[in-house]
Amino acid sequence: MAYNYIEVTQEHHVATVALNRVETLNALSYAFATEITDVFHALDADEQVRVVILRSNARIFMAGLDMLDAAGRGVNGTKRLIDIPLQDKNLFECGHAIEACRKPVIAAVHGKCIGAGLDIIAACDFRLCTQDAEFSLREVRIGLVADMGVLQRLPFIVGQMYTRQMAYTGRYFTAAEAAKMGLVLEVYADQAALLDGARRLAAEILESAPLAVQSTKEVLNHSRFLPLNDGMALAIHKNMLLLSSEDTREAFMAFMEKRKPTFKGE
Repeated sequence: MAYNYIEVTQEHHVATVALNRVETLNALSYAFATEITDVFHALDADEQVRVVILRSNARIFMAGLDMLDAAGRGVNGTKRLIDIPLQDKNLFECGHAIEACRKPVIAAVHGKCIGAGLDIIAACDFRLCTQDAEFSLREVRIGLVADMGVLQRLPFIVGQMYTRQMAYTGRYFTAAEAAKMGLVLEVYADQAALLDGARRLAAEILESAPLAVQSTKEVLNHSRFLPLNDGMALAIHKNMLLLSSEDTREAFMAFMEKRKPTFKGE
């Protein structure tokens, strides 16, 4: 598919999604959010893709919500406010599409990651950043509540206390602070090192059986909201299916033959 605001490349089972609304510093418009939703639905269905790297082509990661676009769409009160959840659906769906994508998603963040940008990376499996990265939940600074999923996802990533600090203050948090709270996995000196780090992490994931990785992501996502026994039951169900897969048979054969397995995602 062709996109106006996104560049997608693929190499060795790794898809790189580059946010490319450069002239607005990737400010999230409705059309942009729709493309993010569409691209992650497509990558979820693409059997050749096993890992996704999400990055930015702009000089920062994301400048937050496109306020001019929002005002033009009537979010400033010129349309019925009760219609916003339906008419602006993809603003809320883009994070869901990333989280629901069965392939692990690695966010590579440089520069500022503001508002909607934090919503988006909170939906990713991993977050890496450069030393100059800054993170801010700005909604309280404009009199609003963050409503794209970050308040629901972030407590599972950094805990309630850090989430509340970010959400109540709206200030910028440095890369060092983000690492301390567990928001990011690694901090890199510059963008080149950041992308190298993202590719190394993707390569590590590619060593594992892709169907098992995808099933593990499903179990982890659902288990946040399930009692322990129900989460275990889901994992057992997944294994009942995986035991009949070619990859599991290949893993057992490779173990017996003392060699590295070759997984095909079948």
